[in-house]
Amino acid sequence: MEKLTFYALSSPEKLDRIGEYLFQKASRDISRKRNEFVMIAMEAMDQLLVACHAQTLNLFVESYLRIVQKLLESSEPSLQILATQSFVRFSNIEEDTPSYHRRYDFFVSKFSSMCHNNNPNLVTMEMIRMAGIKGIQGVIRKTVSDDLVENIWEPVHMDKIVPSLLFNMHTMKSKTDIVVESGISEEVNDKTDSFSLAESCLRELIGRASFGHVKSVIRPVLKHLDAHHMWVPNVFATQCFRILMFSIQSQYSYAVVETLMTHLDENSNASPKIRTSIADVLSKIIAIAANESVGPTVLEIINSLLTNLRTSVTRRPPSNIGLSESDGENEYREALIHALGEFAAHLPDYQKIEIMMFIMSKVPQFKSSNNPNDLHVQRMCLKSLLMVSTKYSSVQMNATFPQSFLDLLLKTLTASEDEIRFIVLRILHTLLDRHNNASKLSKATVNISKSDINLEKCSRSDTIFIRKHAQDIYVSIYESLEMTNNTVDNIEAVYTTLALICIELLSEETVLDFIRLILSIQELAITNAVLSTQQKFQLHGLVISIILLVAIVTDLHPLKDYVEKVIEQRKLLNATHLLPELSVHNEVKSASLLPAGVLIEEPELTEALKASGIDITTETGPVLAHRRSWVENTNMSMKGSFTDLSNLDLDSVNSTPAMQRRFSPNEDLSFEAMKRSLLDNPAVRVEQNTRQTQLCDMFRNTSFQDLVAISTASKDEESLHSKITDVFNKVDVSNKLSAVETSQQPKPIYETLFPELFAF
Repeated sequence: MEKLTFYALSSPEKLDRIGEYLFQKASRDISRKRNEFVMIAMEAMDQLLVACHAQTLNLFVESYLRIVQKLLESSEPSLQILATQSFVRFSNIEEDTPSYHRRYDFFVSKFSSMCHNNNPNLVTMEMIRMAGIKGIQGVIRKTVSDDLVENIWEPVHMDKIVPSLLFNMHTMKSKTDIVVESGISEEVNDKTDSFSLAESCLRELIGRASFGHVKSVIRPVLKHLDAHHMWVPNVFATQCFRILMFSIQSQYSYAVVETLMTHLDENSNASPKIRTSIADVLSKIIAIAANESVGPTVLEIINSLLTNLRTSVTRRPPSNIGLSESDGENEYREALIHALGEFAAHLPDYQKIEIMMFIMSKVPQFKSSNNPNDLHVQRMCLKSLLMVSTKYSSVQMNATFPQSFLDLLLKTLTASEDEIRFIVLRILHTLLDRHNNASKLSKATVNISKSDINLEKCSRSDTIFIRKHAQDIYVSIYESLEMTNNTVDNIEAVYTTLALICIELLSEETVLDFIRLILSIQELAITNAVLSTQQKFQLHGLVISIILLVAIVTDLHPLKDYVEKVIEQRKLLNATHLLPELSVHNEVKSASLLPAGVLIEEPELTEALKASGIDITTETGPVLAHRRSWVENTNMSMKGSFTDLSNLDLDSVNSTPAMQRRFSPNEDLSFEAMKRSLLDNPAVRVEQNTRQTQLCDMFRNTSFQDLVAISTASKDEESLHSKITDVFNKVDVSNKLSAVETSQQPKPIYETLFPELFAF
């Protein structure tokens, strides 16, 4: 062997003849069953391959591969294993020059068939299967790194390689416990079983795949799982996809998710169990891809999940679905929502906001609908939004609630379905709660102290936010409380929402608007004729709980003392049904006949606020004036109306403290006007200004009918003229006037001076 190696190195041009001789020799030995000589020939070939790196090695390799093929075609397991071991050593050799004509079709087919060997001898079967896996691994290493050889990523090859690996991974059930929760298997140093070898080979295959070749590996996996019904249960499917996700190049991981979601779309008509299993696998791997997803990819994934969710809801009318199938559909939808939440949980906060706005734009907007599918779509979309909101951590409210998102959310808060409103309130809880107080405020109570809640001073940006959006938020909450189908859960959810607003956003600057809302809710409980007695009692319990919390959070001790006094009055006068707990009041009492002193009275509340240092008066009078409904406050004059323009100061000089207004844009600045201004009596000017002011007030405040009457009264001056005209029209004076004019007509001047010329 040493002499042969020296001869080959010194005369590399002889390598092709050496290879041809060894091939002929090995072929005769194989046919004569002389396996020992075959092994010697293979060992000689292996040593020559390792020792020689000449450019002429390609011709020698052709003879070598022919020997390996000859051995693999043999029925002897030992020769097949020998050929595989030799081929694996060959695959680790880096050749200096590429080969343009070499093909590995036979080796892919043969090694794949060896992976499915069913030899009666279990030991032999295991050895052949392991040899087949090693051979596939060798083919992958030899072809992937060289772009000039045959493309191993073609479907004709992948449809053989991938199922062979999955077959060995699935049949070794005793090794399924190797896969740990992270998706990475324990190290098996000696690779003593086909499961470990197959998994290692699959990892290497997907790890070497570029972006364009990822789907070439994933599609055979999906075909194998479909063909062998491995989605239910989905333990093995989950195991395979976790292996793929942890082995693929991180920047390509979302391509696996995209391919799996496409497969879910293609199976839209499959049974609910299969779709649920696919969605469950998706939820377990989607978080891995979230960190690498950027830009439109995020919204594409979210849109695909929402599309599948809507398709599931609108598949057929709910009344026609059997009980078991309906349960399967519900499980499928829950799996999709869970996948959506897992994906969003691993995205940065700014992308979570975009996702929530995107989902909210997909929620059908209507006050009420008779179509059950519409309501179900709305419910499922809001549940998806709730799942995403639980993964988001609010910092500043103006960033958490963009204008368009807040408007759609508040619009949905006034929907006719109580479950829809409840989900929206829960979404508000998750977004408002920055200090983990929601769980402590889930039930309305008057037994709460400042030490029970986590408080932080309201920032300036949050104060600006609540001053800007308070009216819209409060009106929506008020309208939701007017609904007759509110349950105890709805009322308690409203309490939690108001309590979180109080803790997170209220300050002394914004507390008055919040107290107005509380008084309006109490007014609603007293005057509304549609709500049930129980609902009115629940609103009274809500009011007393919230106003006590306001006093505690804002440190308004006189207000707190007054509220505690009202609570004691309710206990003394047997009006405990006006206190929380909201769900305890089962006795029937009258909601209209309430003892004195058990309600929040505005005069006493005003005094308590004054004593607390809150300025409750403005230029127009008391802020806590009696209001029938909070919603009536929205019927104020619109911005930009004529009345606002009449009061608008057009001179920007007024904004400068050191300067005063000299004239208005509409004043007459002529010489006559200036002369009049010097000669006029000041008292007359005051009277003119007063009359002008009265005239403006009359046109602003007087009804249209009164203005019409005033305008028509001014026509009396013309009535005398009209009467005289009528009298003259009745007298015929035209003939008399014409006779007088004829008799009094003078002669022309020419007849007077020259009469002879005109004599007849």
